[in-house]
Amino acid sequence: MKKLLTIMLVFAITSLSYAQKKEIREIEKALKDSNFADAKAAASSAEALIGSMDDKSKAKFYLLKAQALYANGAGTNAEIDDAITSLDNLKDLESKMGKLKYTQEANEMSKNMVNSFLTKANDAFTNKNYSVAAKRFEKVYRMSPKDTLYLYYAASSAVTEPDYDTALEYYIELKNMGYDGAEMNYYATNVETGVEESFGDKVSRDLSVKAKLHKSPRDQRSPSKTAEIVKNIALIYVSQGDNEKALGAMADAREENPDDIGLLLSEANVYLKMGNREKFRELMEEATEKDPNNAELQYNLGVLAAEGGNSEAAIKYYEKAVAINPNYVDAYTNIAVVILEGEAKIVEEMNGLGTSKADNIKYDELKEKRIEVYHSAIPYLEKALELKNTNIDAARTLMNIYSAIGEMDKFKAMKAKVESMQASANGN
Repeated sequence: MKKLLTIMLVFAITSLSYAQKKEIREIEKALKDSNFADAKAAASSAEALIGSMDDKSKAKFYLLKAQALYANGAGTNAEIDDAITSLDNLKDLESKMGKLKYTQEANEMSKNMVNSFLTKANDAFTNKNYSVAAKRFEKVYRMSPKDTLYLYYAASSAVTEPDYDTALEYYIELKNMGYDGAEMNYYATNVETGVEESFGDKVSRDLSVKAKLHKSPRDQRSPSKTAEIVKNIALIYVSQGDNEKALGAMADAREENPDDIGLLLSEANVYLKMGNREKFRELMEEATEKDPNNAELQYNLGVLAAEGGNSEAAIKYYEKAVAINPNYVDAYTNIAVVILEGEAKIVEEMNGLGTSKADNIKYDELKEKRIEVYHSAIPYLEKALELKNTNIDAARTLMNIYSAIGEMDKFKAMKAKVESMQASANGN
């Protein structure tokens, strides 16, 4: 009887082993014919037997299952997620076994999957299909977790869509992993053209310099993306009406990086979005103290002062901006705008006067004052137009001012300039 039980047990094991091999052969056969539906079905059947498979059979099964689910890139997102898991299971198993029979093939498959999805992600982004791009960049990251840049691309794509819930999920993941995003960039000047060019890596750059094709090599680290990530997290919270979480996100980041001017500006931007203009102004003032030679900060403070009706402070900030950057076109334009805003009050007062002798005298005084305003604005408008000769708003304003103050030659010249600009804009 004992002998009979032994024979039956051996028979059962043999039958089970045969069934396992049969199911695995079915997957292989379907894959050979590119019949992925049958391959998936066979993989599903084989999976029911995985508990009794030996390690060698399991490793092969994991590879075949991944190939079936991936289906040369035609698998669904869920199927490809399962394919990635199956390849990870294979690599873990063979690592424990100490025999990497299928791992190299799995690595090659993973590489092909990454390249395929990266191409699709880039194509989707180029075609402004940001939702699809986000999912595909995220998939690339899941397949190659060391390439955290692709999760950042996924977040950027999602926020551009906009799909704020998905973007928030990705940004929080990036923040929690301490993603910085700063990269070293390699430059050298082309000997023939004299133009500085960038290289993909240091080795290529150094070889070109050694070959005397380039000279003056330099390395430059790109700015950290931490401030942008935290800012976007905070702004998404603001858009969702969760201001406390927004400020909490900024506070955490500022605490870790108290001297990061980017984070300070991001926090200021969050307060601006929340409508707290006073806090925005305070933080911008703090930013200018930390970075006094930043023309853009001075300009933004000028905009804020102008919106608050403080013309004198606005001009002061704009003048600081152009003192730092003499080519800051918008600052020159805005100084002129602030100056010309004073004209409205003068005109209103002129229109409210009567016809008495005293009123006539007052009218003439106000008229002269109005002309003084025009003359004060002219240099800034002329400078703005000099720096940007397509600035049609500056040109139109100058044309009207020249007409108002009776400088007809300048009026005619500016009128011709405006007409030329309009013709160019219309493609004539």
